[in-house]
Amino acid sequence: MNAKVLKSKIANRIKRKRRIRAKISGCATLPRVSVFRSNRYLSVQAIDDVSATTICALNSKESGHKSNKEGAASLGEAFAAKLKTAKISEVVFDRNGYQYHGVIAAFGDALRANEIKF
Repeated sequence: MNAKVLKSKIANRIKRKRRIRAKISGCATLPRVSVFRSNRYLSVQAIDDVSATTICALNSKESGHKSNKEGAASLGEAFAAKLKTAKISEVVFDRNGYQYHGVIAAFGDALRANEIKF
């Protein structure tokens, strides 16, 4: 992929991200779960937008999960456990401009399977 195509691909994702973020917001009782996906790692955090703080976060690099569907599912289970210890059962899902497909969908399905509503 040449540099021009890569720049436009990233720019289009940023446009989608801003469009999504204009419509959703999180608070202490209903935090926003933001997902960042790279080729190697998956990073997730629950954010309270009112006070601009991160409630809890998890990274696949630190936890040893891979950035594929199986790794995303196990990361979703681990993150759901962290949310439950923080007494959070419902969140707003921010896919961060990515398609709800593949790794992002596997993570979301794992959250739902562990009784986190969004």
